[in-house]
Amino acid sequence: MIVEGVRVVDAGVVVRDINGNVLNSGDTVMVVKYLKVKDSSTPLKQGTAIRNIRLVEGDDEHIEGSSDKIKGLVLKVCFLRKA
Repeated sequence: MIVEGVRVVDAGVVVRDINGNVLNSGDTVMVVKYLKVKDSSTPLKQGTAIRNIRLVEGDDEHIEGSSDKIKGLVLKVCFLRKA
């Protein structure tokens, strides 16, 4: 479904980053805060790029993606900004 040039995931849910920019599947985002990752000894540092994100169906707070060192991340959009 497309509404006014903005991609909508499910029933009017629009995913936005911390600055209010609309996120789409395939975008690249940057981490804005140092984050510890469960079950990993390497943290996500501020400025780390998460490439080729996927939007979670029916959820406007989480995205799926991978960094260079950690694969299969699920992150909250309140810690991300569009690159």
